[in-house]
Amino acid sequence: MEHEVFVPVPPDRLRASLADPAQVARAVPGLQRDAGAERPVAGRLRIRVGGHTITYRGELRVSPRDDDAFTVEGDATEARGTGTVTLALTLRVTEADGGSTLHVHGTATADGRITELEPDTVDSTTRRLLTRFAENLGAAEPAAPEAPEDPEAPDEPEPEPEQEKRTSVFEAEVPPPALDPLAEDDFTDSPEPPAEAAHARRTMIGRSAEEVDHAPPRGRYAPVPAPQTVVPTETLRWAAPAAALVVASAIVVTRALRRRR
Repeated sequence: MEHEVFVPVPPDRLRASLADPAQVARAVPGLQRDAGAERPVAGRLRIRVGGHTITYRGELRVSPRDDDAFTVEGDATEARGTGTVTLALTLRVTEADGGSTLHVHGTATADGRITELEPDTVDSTTRRLLTRFAENLGAAEPAAPEAPEDPEAPDEPEPEPEQEKRTSVFEAEVPPPALDPLAEDDFTDSPEPPAEAAHARRTMIGRSAEEVDHAPPRGRYAPVPAPQTVVPTETLRWAAPAAALVVASAIVVTRALRRRR
C-alpha cells in the first residue's frame, strides 16, 4: 500500500509531531486511549467500513529511524470477535511547496469481519483514515520545549520562618466599653433632622395625640367615599299626590261609563 498526503506545515514540525507519542495518539481518528495505560498509543479504535462498524483493541508503536523516516507497527483484535489486524508502515516526510508531504508505504494483513467486505471499500476507508491522521498531525500544536536547568546556578536558601511574637494577656489592648463617655463615637443628635422627620414634626404640631392616632389618612391613601344611592326627597313630594290624582280620575271615569251602559 502506498499513499501520500499534503500537510500545510513545515517538515520539521511534522517530524516533531511524529516523534511525540502523545500527539500521535491524539491524531489517530476514532481512538479511545486506555486510562492509565503505560503505552501512549493503545486503546480502542472504532472504524466504519461502508455500512458496517468494527471496533478493534490494540496498540501502535512509532519508532524514528536514522534516515529521518519513522517505522509504524501495530496489531489489534476485534472487540467482539476473533478477527485480527497487523500492519507495518514506513512514514517519510519531504518538503513540498507551501508545506510538507507525508509518504506512507507498507503492508497490512487482516482476518475476520473485515475480510467479508468489498476490497475497494476497505482500501478507500484505509486511505481516508491515513489522510485524517496526517491532517490531525499538522493541526496539532507543537510541544513547548522544556527550559534547561542550569547546574551552576546556586540554590537560593529558603527563607527562615519568622518567629511568632508571644504576647501576654495582660499586655493585650482592651477596647473601650460601649457606654464609655470618652469613646470616639458621637451619639448626639445632628443639628438638622432628616426631611421625613421634619415633615412629620410639622404635620403633628397643634394636634393632640388622640387626633393623630385616629385621624384618617390623607392624600392618595385617603379612602374613596361610596356613591350615594338615596333618592332625594324633593321628588317624592309631588310624585305621591300626582299618583293619587291619577287613581281617582280613573275611578270616576270607570263609574261614568258604567252608568251610560
